[in-house]
Formats: sequence, C-alpha cells, structure tokens
Amino acid sequence: MTNENTTGSAQPGELTDDQKRENAIRFAFDGDTKRFLEFCKLLASELPPNTAAVLGGSSVTGFRWEDGSPFDADGPKTSDLDLTLVGDEILEHFTLTGFYVPGVHTRPLNDETLDIAPDLVPLREELMSIVNGRPVNIQATRDFYVFIREHLLGQPYLTLVGKVNES
Repeated sequence: MTNENTTGSAQPGELTDDQKRENAIRFAFDGDTKRFLEFCKLLASELPPNTAAVLGGSSVTGFRWEDGSPFDADGPKTSDLDLTLVGDEILEHFTLTGFYVPGVHTRPLNDETLDIAPDLVPLREELMSIVNGRPVNIQATRDFYVFIREHLLGQPYLTLVGKVNES
C-alpha cells in the first residue's frame, strides 16, 4: 500500500476536509475511526473553553511539507503527529522558554522539550497511547497563525475540536 493522499495528488492545498480526515484516520490511526474519535473526545474534554485543536503535517496530507516524503517513509511509526492547540488560554500552559514568538506561537512539546509545558505532558501521553505510541507533538498558537500557515505557507490542517477563527 502506498502513502498517497486520497486525491492521488501531491498538492495538499487541494484536499477537502473529508479527504484530510480520511488521510488522518488512515495514516495516524491505522484506519481505525473509533480511535480517531476517541482522540478527538479526549481533546474536547481536556482543553480549556474556546480552544480548538488542529492536526497538520503529513498525517493530514500524506506527505512531509519539507521534502515531500510520504508519511512513515522511514518505517512504521516514524512520522509524528503535529497537533496545534489554538486559543489564548492554552498559551498560558507554556513557559516563556517554550515560545518561538512570546504570547503568539510556541515551540513543539515533544520528548526533548517536556519542560516547556509540563501541565500538558499527561494529555500528550494519553494521546500517544491512543495512537499506539506514535509521537504527538503539541504546539499552541493564536488563530491568525493557523490562517497564515494554511493560506500563505500552504500547510493545510484538519480541525479536530472547536473552531478556528480565521478572520
């Protein structure tokens, strides 16, 4: 089985929300819709009010943005999940050293940076257990940054929880 996206195209900007969801379920959740819904439900129950969660990267498009390599190109479970939490309140969970742009956009919380958002580590561990140990990187940002990434940089995302205000 190849890691092509559901359009058969390497143009991720052309993917519909349904295609992005199908890709995420196929790649990140091994085709298991129940685990995908469990992941979304956990996020909805643990995130602050007015916080959205979006999934981006190769788990949504089927290909790495940087070099076009397919999802899990280096073997099973070698691709991580890029989860971005969107909203003002979630930014408070990151330490000052956890930001690329203070108060706007954080660095990813991953195995090497557990100290930048210690309150989110248990959530990350639960999310990783749902995806059978696949790494989950968690960033936080404000709404406008998500808009910039998708519309100006061509990095699409799939909204899992909440709503991203793009205006």
